[in-house]
Amino acid sequence: MNRPRDDGLDFERALRLAAVGHRDQARKGSGVPYVEHPFAVALILDRAGFDEEVAIAGLLHDLVEDTDVTLEQIRDGFGDRVAAIVDACSEVKLDADGARRPWIDRKRDHLAALAGATDDVRAVTLADKLHNLLSIRLDLLDGRPVWSTFNAGRDQVLWCYRAMVEACRSDDDRVARLAEECRVSLAEVEAIGR
Repeated sequence: MNRPRDDGLDFERALRLAAVGHRDQARKGSGVPYVEHPFAVALILDRAGFDEEVAIAGLLHDLVEDTDVTLEQIRDGFGDRVAAIVDACSEVKLDADGARRPWIDRKRDHLAALAGATDDVRAVTLADKLHNLLSIRLDLLDGRPVWSTFNAGRDQVLWCYRAMVEACRSDDDRVARLAEECRVSLAEVEAIGR
């Protein structure tokens, strides 16, 4: 479904959907309301020069993965392009039996999907990683026990970030700038605690 834009109301609807969908969630380790993350991802995308639909996808990128909001609801509310980006950015956390899939399997699947991803998907992925890295850095500087909050060890987490950034190579200057910001932030995180 391709919907016409309606003077900023879609962005406001997306803000509200993200806020309500993530209302009972907090960021690991810091206790900051989770919705801060998708808001920051959308801001990063906007500042990088991406259009409203990409920013909206940034706002909604974790809803299907982490809440009861469905991809069909996103498609109905925001159109095919936003839904396609959100779908490509969503990990499948449960197997066919409803058991939680191993962290490494989810990350490898996501990396494989990035090989054929659009620049819009790569942009949202990089904005997500960039904000996560900024949050990790701040938590480390504040003395929070960051690495114990992950479902993998420090080295695996850092490997995953490096691999995701490299998988998002693009000729689009905006995507390339986001990737470089991620590399710088990753180096800063890696330097803390060594």
